[in-house]
Amino acid sequence: MKRVLLVGLALVFCFALLTGLAEKEVYKIVTDTAFRPFEYADENGNMVGIDMEIMAAIAKDQGFEYTMTALGWDGSIASCQAGQADGLIAGASITEARKENGWIFSDGYYSATQSMAVAQGSKISGFADLEGKAVAVKIGTQSAEYAESLKDTYHFTVTFLESSPDVYQAVIGGQAAACFDDTPIMADYIKSNGVPLQLVDGTANEGAEYGFAVFSSEKQELVDKFNAGLANIKANGTYDEILKKYLGE
Repeated sequence: MKRVLLVGLALVFCFALLTGLAEKEVYKIVTDTAFRPFEYADENGNMVGIDMEIMAAIAKDQGFEYTMTALGWDGSIASCQAGQADGLIAGASITEARKENGWIFSDGYYSATQSMAVAQGSKISGFADLEGKAVAVKIGTQSAEYAESLKDTYHFTVTFLESSPDVYQAVIGGQAAACFDDTPIMADYIKSNGVPLQLVDGTANEGAEYGFAVFSSEKQELVDKFNAGLANIKANGTYDEILKKYLGE
């Protein structure tokens, strides 16, 4: 009788264990396709970058699993808003306007400014030289908002494009006189690709922190895990190692 009871208890325990494993949540995280050095595809097509490594380090620290899918900026936001993804990590600036529109942010994990770049050899040395000209920005970004805030003062027009490479190519190809984007993104792109662009001194704004984001209060637990993991990887040096790898900081 005892043997039967022990076997029965063992079966119940195994069933509970297997059920728990089967029900373990795997978070669906989405990201941009080209926002180097924060997220971009390497030569093998794998998504790499600061955001990718921060997410991996935090998941390891907090003991959760996730999938990462590159949907582009707009696609990632739409996926989260539709409940098809749990969270977004894509160099998203933490702003009050986004919070008012339903974004729920983690603690900031990197502080970045936005600034302007022009073609090498351009005579444009500041915003005043943009009068009557077109500038290119990536749609739905803090850099786009920055350009929009200046256009009436300096009398230029804004062209919205889908990705940072598209924005840079518009300047290289002569479709735009300048572009606005996050400063570290443009600096890395110019350095890594040897493109004929240059940052314009004195055009950076005050900037904002990047944050991991969810779009439903039901996902607050994921934000809490991100914050706890971020604090831990900063404390143990992993965070600094990631930045040094990609930025030399």
